[in-house]
Amino acid sequence: MPVDAELRPALLRLRVHEEQRPFVGAIADLLADAESCTGCEPMSILLDGAPIGFYRIETAARCLTGQDFPRPTLGLRSFFIDHRWQGRGMGALALAAILEDMAHRHPAARDVALTVNVRNAAGVALYRRLGFSDTGALYHGGPSGPQHLMVRALPD
Repeated sequence: MPVDAELRPALLRLRVHEEQRPFVGAIADLLADAESCTGCEPMSILLDGAPIGFYRIETAARCLTGQDFPRPTLGLRSFFIDHRWQGRGMGALALAAILEDMAHRHPAARDVALTVNVRNAAGVALYRRLGFSDTGALYHGGPSGPQHLMVRALPD
């Protein structure tokens, strides 16, 4: 669900575990950045109508790494599940739903790209399980060190 004024207060209560914070950041900062960025769509992950996570769609994946992609590609950024919901399979369920939703919202797009910190083993494993391939390229522009560039096709 797109972030709106009604969801914003509940989103601001979301948190990740402290050791995950360098990879994700604080939700207030993520929302402020998304609201000031043209070409991005801040999104809420809902369970029974209540936010349990967040992500943003970048309509131009180039903004993730500064490189062009051979096919129409969206970017996935700032994906996380609140610490109270982690360890229950919600990340994989949410990511599968996100990919379906991205394909529906942006039918001209063929792929989705993301970056994930090389130290974020859980994130890398989740993305691989959901069909993302590591391109072998590293992005060095993030504040927490190098990141893998991963890509996968959107569902048909």
